[in-house]
Amino acid sequence: MRQPRIQKVTLNVGLGGGGEKLENAISIVESLCGRKPVKTMTYKRIPDFGIRPKMIVGCKVTLRGKEAETFLRRAFETLENKINEGIFDSRGNFAFGIKEHIDIPGVKYDPTKGIIGMDVCVTLERPGYRVARRRLQKKAVPTRHMLSADDSRKFISEKFNVQILSKEQQKEDEAWW
Repeated sequence: MRQPRIQKVTLNVGLGGGGEKLENAISIVESLCGRKPVKTMTYKRIPDFGIRPKMIVGCKVTLRGKEAETFLRRAFETLENKINEGIFDSRGNFAFGIKEHIDIPGVKYDPTKGIIGMDVCVTLERPGYRVARRRLQKKAVPTRHMLSADDSRKFISEKFNVQILSKEQQKEDEAWW
């Protein structure tokens, strides 16, 4: 019951508008994941950016189970199996960005669709977290059962063979490039 697991992996593409660009992004995400993404819309009005409520600005897809693991392995290969320790939050979840979808192994460039970037958000949990989400008799998950950032780092480095870089290692790695 103490072993962490992946609850979900959310792949988010924000484009700032709809149209043909959005349709191309939807087809790219669908080819990457094998699932049809949903369109995301705004809730607030921001005149400086030309955004109004209920304007479609991107798409997202949520992966669970084996689909999530296989996609996460491919996404880590894009980052050369290195991530920064600062991307983990206090509950053990983490997120990172992929600048170009063609960096993912096995993806070919299609000039008619263009290139998109995306955010990958990973939610981790332990068995037993369901008590906080169930419909009847919801209970709080005890603090001793919650995941910490250190637990998540250890789980990701062991399961996916990913090197977690500290701030000093990150500076050395950037200096090398």
